[in-house]
Amino acid sequence: MLHLRLIVPADRTDEVVGLVERTVGTAHVAVLAGAARSPAGDVVLCDVAREAGDELIGALRERGIDSVGSITVENIDLTLSRHADEAERAAPGESADAVLWEELSEVTHEESTFSVTYVAFLALATMLAACGVMLDNAVLIVGAMAVGPEFGPLAGISTAVVQRAPRLVGRSLWALTGGFVAAMVLTAGFARLMDALGLFTADMVAADRPNTGFIWHPDWMSFVVALLAGIAGTLSLTSAKSGALIGVAISVTTVPAAANAAVAFSYQDLAQTWGSSGQLMANLGGIVLAGTLTLLVQKALWARQRRTDPAVRPGPSVRRGSVSRGRP
Repeated sequence: MLHLRLIVPADRTDEVVGLVERTVGTAHVAVLAGAARSPAGDVVLCDVAREAGDELIGALRERGIDSVGSITVENIDLTLSRHADEAERAAPGESADAVLWEELSEVTHEESTFSVTYVAFLALATMLAACGVMLDNAVLIVGAMAVGPEFGPLAGISTAVVQRAPRLVGRSLWALTGGFVAAMVLTAGFARLMDALGLFTADMVAADRPNTGFIWHPDWMSFVVALLAGIAGTLSLTSAKSGALIGVAISVTTVPAAANAAVAFSYQDLAQTWGSSGQLMANLGGIVLAGTLTLLVQKALWARQRRTDPAVRPGPSVRRGSVSRGRP
């Protein structure tokens, strides 16, 4: 379930409590009259089943509660309550299928920021992958895949397209392209430094690499794997099963392809540079396409569920003054 903490102007508390009580899947409603100081108002607390959460949050935002007060949402790991059990049973749909669009937009917004930390992680992952391709070491390649943070901007692009948020599209594209350009430039410089130290050589680039040679030989399977990974990654975000993202990260060759392209370019091996770049584009495009289609399907299915069994029931608010009774 989800826990909502709302700060509401005192003259709108009855309206908000009425909305919460008409929402199927809510429990443990409490009002702390006059408890909020900044912004001033009442504090309304409630728990809501995840499958009813998006509709309730959307209704609260439609009424401008996020502008005149605040809406805070937290995930509840454990609730021992008969009322909570009944609320979850009454809520429409299944919690695993529910998408909290506000939460998804917030998460992808945070993960799509072009920051020093983001570039540092991507550059380190690319350098680690460069060591892996030069040594033909699959273990290093897998490690580099797990370190790379590029799925955040990819998910941000998909979310922005579905939600029609052009600013998030631009932000995500900048984080993705700017991050990879910076990481590849730094990796090319890293390769030259390793060459000067005698740790990298041109022969290592040209050598037959049975474990990592696939990186610069893209084919349709590369695109298929990217599609499957994009679907799995998007489902892991929308269902709050973040552990699946590790599996997604080590199933696509975005970071290794960028690393191989940077190293090959530093040694003027244009064939590997172009091949690796093609692999990179195939993976990025496949993930974005799969993520966008997955979100569109989820949105359509959930909209259909809402039409047949809406979470928020029409009806009058609670009687004016019933919540404020006893206010000091």
